[in-house]
Amino acid sequence: MNPSNPIPVTVLTGFLGSGKTTLLNRILSENHGKRIAVIENEFGEIGIDNELVIGADEEIFEMNNGCICCTVRGDLIRILGNLMKRKDRLDAVLIETTGLADPAPVAQTFFVDDDMKSAFRLDAIVTMVDAKHVWQHLDASPECQEQLAFADVTLINKTDLVDEATLKSLEAKIRSVNAVTRIHRTHNAKVPLDEILDIRAFDLQNTLASSPDFLKPEMPFEWAGLYRLDAGMHVLEFEPGPDPSMDLVVLPMPDGSESSWKAALQQAVQVFSSEPRSQQPGVSLFPGGELHQLAFGEGCGGRFLLEVGLPGTFGVFTQHHPDEFKMLMTRNKQQVLPTSSETFAPNHSHDQSVSSVGFRETRSLDPRRFDEWLGGLLRDKGTDIYRMKGIVNLAGVKDRFVFQGVHMLLDGKPDRPWKTESERQTQIVFIGKNLNRAELESGFRSCLV
Repeated sequence: MNPSNPIPVTVLTGFLGSGKTTLLNRILSENHGKRIAVIENEFGEIGIDNELVIGADEEIFEMNNGCICCTVRGDLIRILGNLMKRKDRLDAVLIETTGLADPAPVAQTFFVDDDMKSAFRLDAIVTMVDAKHVWQHLDASPECQEQLAFADVTLINKTDLVDEATLKSLEAKIRSVNAVTRIHRTHNAKVPLDEILDIRAFDLQNTLASSPDFLKPEMPFEWAGLYRLDAGMHVLEFEPGPDPSMDLVVLPMPDGSESSWKAALQQAVQVFSSEPRSQQPGVSLFPGGELHQLAFGEGCGGRFLLEVGLPGTFGVFTQHHPDEFKMLMTRNKQQVLPTSSETFAPNHSHDQSVSSVGFRETRSLDPRRFDEWLGGLLRDKGTDIYRMKGIVNLAGVKDRFVFQGVHMLLDGKPDRPWKTESERQTQIVFIGKNLNRAELESGFRSCLV
């Protein structure tokens, strides 16, 4: 990678069902001759978006399930770091975020991380809008508002579903949130690529003028402390706090210098994106980069042992601020205090009423029963289902059946043939409010041959 010619990065965002995958397929299928690496993230119990993306010569990298703007940022840095090691030159990187992501923390990555800043250039944040359904989320969803506020380019998609008066009202609403975004109307995500790729639209100074805290990073932890610890057994004690558990990471550091501290912060971000190990009170913890989930229980505290093999400098990173649990570290009954500490902006909260239900099944589905089941869901639960998508193995059909739905609208069609018999399996995801897993699973099972 040539630091003097950093690779442009486009962040593609937009609320659930706005048409991001359609646009991504359009970009990948165009005869543009560019080498594009695609990084995908989705909010869903099972990940199927990579199966819905055209598998051209471009490379698709899947993020862990979760929010790309929170703990998964460690995965983002890891994937981008691996791309930096490639010998062949990339022309662009496209990051498609989950429909429930705030794009700001994603954009921060390219300014607060030195390696990312030298190798990549944030080119533009492109936000897609579902012209028909966005009205249901504009005022109720903070993520929807943030996606519009940070958009360099806004694509009002699905314009065929609404009239001109609605489009003008929507444009006015968008302008009230973001007066400088470039607005394009699209149908089936058709937009000239030179309007969205390598357009140098992101302006850090303008962003800081409207959002002064933009470069203050959100972290998957709220607090970090720098400790000088002697060898031997230390004790971590917690009084009852607001949560029944807390994630914690202890990292050995070369020294207490600023460069070591920055490196430890970046490492901690990546560790927090890993799978935590639940630890009950009384167990021994060891420094070394493992994500510990300290299980307190409702209204309880806990006492944990920290075994230090060799004396040295250590960074302690906690999901919540230690004051909330009156965290106390002792050694030989003497309190051990951090030599320095830092408090971070906590990850923004998400609408906890939105959930995901997913199914995988190798047996085939009866086409008629499956059609009736989906029709009934749209009729009875459509207002609560923000997004549904799936790849279906229909009995007697040689091709994959792919469908995507938003609220009460559904689009489905045969896709490519199954590559092998072992590939034939149904994968379906529902995202929305008030989802009843038992009812959905019962309906799904009734469609099996």
